[in-house]
Amino acid sequence: MTDTPDQQDMERDLRLAQRKRLFGLLAIGIVCAALLYGLYDWLIGSRTVSTDNAYVGGNIAVVSPLITSTLVAVEVTDTQFVKKGQILARLSSSDAAIALNRAEAEYALARRSFSQQTAGSEALTATLSARDADITSASAQLATAEAALHKATLDYDRRDALAKTGAVSGDELTFVTNALAAAKGELALAKARVRQAEANRTTAAKEMTASLALTQGSIADTNPAVLIAKSKLEDARLNMNRTVLRAPIDGIISQRQAQIGQRIAAGTPIMTIVPIDSLYVDANFKESQLAHVQVGKPVRLTSMLYGDDVIYHGKVLGLAGGTGNAFALIPAQNATGNWVKITQRLPVRIVIDPKELRAHPLRIGLSMEAEVQVR
Repeated sequence: MTDTPDQQDMERDLRLAQRKRLFGLLAIGIVCAALLYGLYDWLIGSRTVSTDNAYVGGNIAVVSPLITSTLVAVEVTDTQFVKKGQILARLSSSDAAIALNRAEAEYALARRSFSQQTAGSEALTATLSARDADITSASAQLATAEAALHKATLDYDRRDALAKTGAVSGDELTFVTNALAAAKGELALAKARVRQAEANRTTAAKEMTASLALTQGSIADTNPAVLIAKSKLEDARLNMNRTVLRAPIDGIISQRQAQIGQRIAAGTPIMTIVPIDSLYVDANFKESQLAHVQVGKPVRLTSMLYGDDVIYHGKVLGLAGGTGNAFALIPAQNATGNWVKITQRLPVRIVIDPKELRAHPLRIGLSMEAEVQVR
């Protein structure tokens, strides 16, 4: 049976009414969704910024010997947890022991030399006093020689005057002449002795001054030569202690590279220690997200290792001084004109609550998700 025109109009009006109702409901749904999104953005979305471009980092400790020697023992292996001060490896101590014995001998010799120099200074002081006495004796002999010359001169003058009258024989005149010459010789010899004594005293004084310059005003423990020998001894003892390598921090052994019997040069890395209780997170946020990211802002962190069941809490420690692109080995060059604006990312350093980190340890390089509360 065919519908009448009135029935067809009624059906068409009914379909139009249903369509309008659906469009109205759709519009209401869109408006409600927009309102809900706006409400979410105002209450929650605008209060946080998040990124999944975040990774665990840490200040690892590189273990390397400070002396060149042969590795004779390795006490640890990769993945092993060690405590600060624990022995990691041992180097051959033969060369260090020989150097230590030599330094001890040189230190003892330096102290003995100082004692000898001190005794020598005292001996030179006594020698100087003896040289003063020699000068006094030579001066007395000079005075005696001058007196003898004066007497010989008077005797000669008297005999010479009488010889002209014939009252003195030729032999007596010859005798006083010889006596006068001998007195002159004794005087010259006495003067030479005085000059020699004075020269000896000058030499002794200089020797004493030189000796006192090495010892005066110091004792064995402050003498420069002794201090030099002592510093060499301390250096040798330090090198002896350096034959035993100990852990500088608590952490997990990684990248063990040295093998027993290997000759290792000073400064060559042989292993690293990862401090798992003091790790941090470097989160790379877009530059458009950083307007309100400031130092001290609270952060919620989750890791792919534990999933959403474990929430870490931290705070922003600081923002890097430049983007990763700025510090790349080959920075981008945008001077050719073929430039496309690319949103850059800036690393943000986040420190994690140590208690939570100890409860759920992480490892360097693990992926994290970070959400910073900015409002």
